[in-house]
Formats: sequence, C-alpha cells, structure tokens
Amino acid sequence: MNTPAHAIVNLWLLGRRDKPRLALPILLGGILPDLPIVLFYAWEKVRGVPERVIWSQHYFAPGSQVVADIGHAIPLLVLGYWLARRLHATRSAALLTSMMLHALVDLPLHHDDAHRHLWPLSSWRFASPISYWDPAHGGRWATLAEIVLVLVGSAVLLRRFESRGIRIAIAAIATLYATFFAFVIVVWLR
Repeated sequence: MNTPAHAIVNLWLLGRRDKPRLALPILLGGILPDLPIVLFYAWEKVRGVPERVIWSQHYFAPGSQVVADIGHAIPLLVLGYWLARRLHATRSAALLTSMMLHALVDLPLHHDDAHRHLWPLSSWRFASPISYWDPAHGGRWATLAEIVLVLVGSAVLLRRFESRGIRIAIAAIATLYATFFAFVIVVWLR
C-alpha cells in the first residue's frame, strides 16, 4: 500500500470521533514505517541515481533493507506498544498500534519487495502472491482497491471529525496521495 493510503486507512479503522487527540498519532503511525524508504528515495534522487538502479539495486542492498525493515518489524513494534501501555502513554500506544496496522497490511501486499516483518528475530520474508503495485502480481487490481479505499476513507473521515486541524491533515494526506500518482505517471510511466 502506498504510504499516504496507510495514513487514511489507519485513521479510518482506528480513529474515533470521541478521541480526536489520537488522530495525529494514528496518522503519523500510518506514515512512519515508510519514512526511511521515502528518505532513501529522496537521497538517491538528489545523487542523480536513475529510477531503475534505485529500485533494482540500491533498495535491495543489505543496509537499505535493514533501514526499510525496522519500521515494519512487528516484534519491535509490539515491544514498543507494551512499553507505551506500561507507561500509560496513550498517544504513543496509538502511534505504535497504527504502525503495527501498517506492517500487517503490508504483509499480504508485497511480493518481490517484501519486508522482514519478524526482524530482528528472523530474516524471513513473506513473498505474497499479491503486490500493491506490480502488475505481474495483481498490482492493477490492488491499486484500484487502494484508490477506492482512500477516496471512501477520506470522505468518511471528513464527516467523522469536526476538528478543522484534523480535516486539514486528512485533506493534505489525500492531496499528497493524488500528487504521488501524478508523479508516478510523469516519472515512472513515460
């Protein structure tokens, strides 16, 4: 699932009208697992590395994989959640719950680029038969389903939350999502 979609879907599933103070941690938790990948990509682009090299070679280098896998490592997220609950850190627990949901949703949607969801306990990767992006593994259907989820989720969330700040955050993430697809069309599909 694309990063902004995680934020919208996570808030849709975890966010509650009566607990608006947890909306921001939930949104951030939807984004944080992929932040190292986004920063990696930005750094590679600044260095002038071609798209093909970024995603076929550099992304799969061992150091890059560890950085990408940390935010998807369910054992680490469970440990963090347990600590947050012990410390009665409600916002931290919400953030970590959202990060775990992100990791769990990614599990069945990555084929060749699967994360090590059990790291550091195991280097096992689940190569799902479905990919959220790769047409060879149902990516067209997965992308269509994701777009529908983001559109419906955004509409539901804009009605669920009355806070202007939360609504602006939702609109900003939905706009980022649309901008990402425009970027894909311009950069990757030419």
